[in-house]
Amino acid sequence: MKYAVGQAIALTCLLTACVDNSEGVPIAEEAVVSDTTISATSTPPSTAPSDPQVDTAQPGIVSTPQPSAARRACSLPGPAHVLAAVPDPAAPRITVALPAGWSTAAGQGDVALRLAGPDGMWATVTIAETTLPPAEAFERYADDAVAAADISTLSVLPAELCGYSGQKLLGSWAGSPGPAVQFGDRIAHIPTSTGDYLVAVHVEAPAQTAGFDPLASPLLGGFGIVVP
Repeated sequence: MKYAVGQAIALTCLLTACVDNSEGVPIAEEAVVSDTTISATSTPPSTAPSDPQVDTAQPGIVSTPQPSAARRACSLPGPAHVLAAVPDPAAPRITVALPAGWSTAAGQGDVALRLAGPDGMWATVTIAETTLPPAEAFERYADDAVAAADISTLSVLPAELCGYSGQKLLGSWAGSPGPAVQFGDRIAHIPTSTGDYLVAVHVEAPAQTAGFDPLASPLLGGFGIVVP
């Protein structure tokens, strides 16, 4: 998936695939593609050093200082929050907002935390090591987000976080005979002294769920980061 960025970002908003996400039966569909333009400006801090490897064709990519052995922390998202961590001792630890009425459960593997909300809403926090630079890691994540759906929409916004490259993904998908869903993701590429990690907060709900707005969700409003 390629994204063009100029004064505006032309994003592919309707994609199709030949895979039924719920039953695993291939279904041929006519490809429907349209473009949505999202105005966005992503300006790295003026003090950031010039980095020729930074891919400015992707929104939310910034020049991140090389990690050191010192701990680096980002502010907590609010008074009600919960910690998400994976067994990897070198991985960053993430603190996300805990909306009222939501419950939490431990995850497994790269899934650090699971959250359940009202009316079928749910969320996960994933912390996975990656060998890809930010732009490529984000592009692969976005491709995977819609790859298994018959029909899907996806919008990408710049969302740098605490000096790290980051994006917000907003979209929906539908797969026959399963119900349509809406989703949002807040992703960040976090380098450490031992490797790089892709952190993703994913929130999802059945389509047209009352009160569900991924863009306004506290879960996607930012998260605390502690790098070992």
